[in-house]
Amino acid sequence: MDEKRTVLFVDDEEKILRSLKRGLLDEPYNALFANSGEEALEVLKNNEVHVLVTDMRMPEMSGLELLRIVKEEYPHIVRMVLSGYTQITTLLTAINQGEIYKFITKPWKLEEEFKPAIRQAIEYYDLHSERDRLAAELEQYKKEKVQIDNE
Repeated sequence: MDEKRTVLFVDDEEKILRSLKRGLLDEPYNALFANSGEEALEVLKNNEVHVLVTDMRMPEMSGLELLRIVKEEYPHIVRMVLSGYTQITTLLTAINQGEIYKFITKPWKLEEEFKPAIRQAIEYYDLHSERDRLAAELEQYKKEKVQIDNE
């Protein structure tokens, strides 16, 4: 990995964000934090984010709404949910509409579950961006080949 990846964590509970900040200090990526969906969208406008981890139940804008907007406006971002709210219909909606990469329940196990899940999401992002880069190269090659063949 040449450049550092960036992960945005969104939760309306300040103590959850503080706990994440402490727990993720030594991780090999940049961690950004937002305490609302609105704030998360501002962060996304001003930063290149590779992975988004959001809570589901937040005032004003729910995690589900945030995931829908992110999927629409930033489809390359790998989307994850960290939530204590595990109502099955909401989970299924999130998974089906937001194309969630992974769902982590609160309370989480930092070393055994949370950190590896974030690292896997970054690897997933890297694999997808490499695939997209190669596909674009292939398209370019095909165009150039057609031009040469037509000359």
